[in-house]
Amino acid sequence: MEPISLIIAAITAGATAAAQDTTSAIVRDAYQGLKRMILRRCGGSPEAQEELARQERELDSDPAGLAERLRAAGADRDEELVAAAQGLLETVDPAGARAHKYSVSISGGKGVVVGDHATTTMNFDDRD
Repeated sequence: MEPISLIIAAITAGATAAAQDTTSAIVRDAYQGLKRMILRRCGGSPEAQEELARQERELDSDPAGLAERLRAAGADRDEELVAAAQGLLETVDPAGARAHKYSVSISGGKGVVVGDHATTTMNFDDRD
């Protein structure tokens, strides 16, 4: 799973879990921490706050706006943020974590595609 998709999946899973009365304090705290990290990464932008709040309210909505804000803020290169999202998903979905569904490792890649049923075309022009 690529980092932006991982972060959005964690937001969706965290919002879903936090809405349940039986959710543990560990999950709620991890979710709140992830949201704080996202907003800090986005510079506290009101637009980012609104995109995040909309994604929480409308879990089935298109996350493209939030994804674009995260990408523009460099969230996909923020190892701490990606690790927090991964940790939340592992807490909310231990079976998925055991199956390595949320494993992401990025280092020096030029074009990286990870995830279920991924298809992509990449063209690189390395001429100087």
